[in-house]
Amino acid sequence: MVLDRWLPRRIGFGVDIGGTGIKGAPVDLAAGRFAAQRIRATTPSPSTPDAIADVVAEILEGFGRDAGRRPIGVTFPAVIQHGVARTAANVDDAWIGTDVDRLLAGRLDRPVHVVNDADAAGVAEARFGAARDVRGVVIMTTLGTGIGTAVLVDGRLVPNTELGHLEIGGKDAEARAAGIVRETEKLSWEDWAKRLQRYYRKLEDLLWPDLIVVGGGISKKSDKYLPLLDLRTPIVPATLRNEAGIIGAATLAAELR
Repeated sequence: MVLDRWLPRRIGFGVDIGGTGIKGAPVDLAAGRFAAQRIRATTPSPSTPDAIADVVAEILEGFGRDAGRRPIGVTFPAVIQHGVARTAANVDDAWIGTDVDRLLAGRLDRPVHVVNDADAAGVAEARFGAARDVRGVVIMTTLGTGIGTAVLVDGRLVPNTELGHLEIGGKDAEARAAGIVRETEKLSWEDWAKRLQRYYRKLEDLLWPDLIVVGGGISKKSDKYLPLLDLRTPIVPATLRNEAGIIGAATLAAELR
């Protein structure tokens, strides 16, 4: 894929590494949208560092040599501390302790900035989506197989907050209120909303946010449960949805050059 027609614009690149798929796309950093159709590949099994690095390289090669001259932002399902993976969710445990920044930068021969996947989505929503131009404290939660969180203060990311692990009723919040829990326990929207109510009220009492943004696939059905919540904080669905991780990662990589 040749990107010459997009070169006059400010273009970044983002890659989203997940447990089942790895996706990449060029990003128009002024508009906050893809500058070309994304490329997706299946996450290898086992999902070791070298195996995933090979797939990321293949995806970028699909966009031609222009991709190689730009910093790459990469999301990863883990706590990322100064480029190093401290946990691993839905990928091989061999990632724990791996300097992901160094590994991918060496394999791709270009600058790389790796960020937690929920953090990347939060940055995208703050720059281009539901939290754009919101001052103060913004909390984004992604309700899926777990609860991912991102916290931003005046648009600046506070990384690796992991607020899905708050204790609610003696359990991790994500064990009680994640999107998959509603499905596996066959909860009605009303019963699930009661669990979300306890979780979001806890977030309110701890951080006093100015806005809460709800992401994840379940955000498409936000009309089923958000109106059932009684919070003092405005709570809205995310707008960028599945594109948020790639957009946020590309944005951070460009900002940190």
